[in-house]
Amino acid sequence: MLELKNITKTFGDVTANNDVSISVTKGTIHAIVGENGAGKSTVMRIAYGFYNADSGEIYVDGNEVNIRGPHDAIALGIGMVHQHFMLVDTMTVAENIVLGAETGSPINLDLDKANKEIKALSDELKLNINPTAYIEDLSVGQQQRVELLKALYRKAELLILDEPTAVLSPQEVDEFFAILRRMKEQGRTIIIITHKLDEVLAISDDVTVMRDGKVVGNVKTSETNAKDLARMIVGRDVLLRVEKTDAHPKDAVLSVSGLSVPGKHGLAVDDVSFDVRAGEIVGIAGIEGNGQTELIEALSGLTKPSGGTIALNGVNVTSTTARKLKEMGVAHIPEDRHKRGLLLRSDLAENSVLGVHYRPPIATSGGFMNSGAINTRVGDIIQNFDVRPPNPALPARSLSGGNQQKLIIGREFELNPQLLLVSQPTRGVDIGAIEFIHRKLIALRDSGSAVLLVSAELEEVTALADRLLVIREGKIVGEVDPKTASTEDIGLMMTGG
Repeated sequence: MLELKNITKTFGDVTANNDVSISVTKGTIHAIVGENGAGKSTVMRIAYGFYNADSGEIYVDGNEVNIRGPHDAIALGIGMVHQHFMLVDTMTVAENIVLGAETGSPINLDLDKANKEIKALSDELKLNINPTAYIEDLSVGQQQRVELLKALYRKAELLILDEPTAVLSPQEVDEFFAILRRMKEQGRTIIIITHKLDEVLAISDDVTVMRDGKVVGNVKTSETNAKDLARMIVGRDVLLRVEKTDAHPKDAVLSVSGLSVPGKHGLAVDDVSFDVRAGEIVGIAGIEGNGQTELIEALSGLTKPSGGTIALNGVNVTSTTARKLKEMGVAHIPEDRHKRGLLLRSDLAENSVLGVHYRPPIATSGGFMNSGAINTRVGDIIQNFDVRPPNPALPARSLSGGNQQKLIIGREFELNPQLLLVSQPTRGVDIGAIEFIHRKLIALRDSGSAVLLVSAELEEVTALADRLLVIREGKIVGEVDPKTASTEDIGLMMTGG
């Protein structure tokens, strides 16, 4: 269906793809795996016309093609769903899907016809999407399906999915894989770019492994396993489990009592109470959209609660600003690194000092920025957190998602926080970096910090947490010991089963 031959692509001094060749068989699900910055997304964006290769050839159905832009790719039956969705929140599902491929005249847009076609497509694949619903009212999993529909509406026979499960709950992943299998049964071809080896083994037929911009392996999924894939990806043996000793918690750093936080439709957080002590990781498990985002934003000073109290080391900080909380020792790793974590057009050096840019030694007494202190700080973060490429002058948007995440984590860890609020720490992060980030979180706990962890990855939150709270519809519905509770039991608590 698709063959890439000897693709090379450079960005300045960085070689993203170095003589890459990949062959994808028609009617299969083909996984492409590798570390952040290995070149996976770049080579697939070349196949979609998002980038143009410096050299190499592209074949579709055995014919050499010249893909100059996404319109060429779409005309050849290639669709792509990007890691960060490209949807307009204030428009309906149908309006988003037809955007750029409108039926009827520009003056008299035939939305009724589009609604019927989209409903038929949705029913065919059991997507359960209402074409008249507004994007802002849909869950993340439903928005993912809208992106799929957008590609299928344009008659895509080959679908490229970039980190398609990064924002889905375990239940949504199962439903999503059922959809992909139905698409495969219909004869479509699917390429998945992912970091999750269990998902690779569950869904794919073939796997291409990339490292440092090159292809280092092509294997049949049935002939490999997670350990061998991890070794190919990273170039060494990787620990596929979290190793930690028992926690030795001390006094409560964070005390939350009767906390309520408003949401779009009533209370997003409803009368929640819990403590997080120094030297422990408290995890919060729940299907996304059950109040986790609003809870962390209230605790970090980004939004104001409508009731209850938040105390830090016994001091009431319920109405304290985000800046003041940071000065008091609260660090925050947000779930949306683009919206809350980075200034994408600013370079790594500038991003490394966000939140402390107005304080010595970064700011001088005369109100100027201390370039020497900034360079020292960004250099430490790049070295200690393995940010690639290690160039402080690069804009943050030029980094892969996982390296953006490592930059944010390094910046917040540099604060030596008393309390770390961390949401989705390894979303879109490769297996080697996941191992690295987990070790850093446990080391921070062991140094005496209190850590509140929110993750949609149930396996991650149970492995890292010393105590696990389960949230549903804005309420804490129970506390379990992650060492003894089964994922089935936690899943039932999450869903109300």
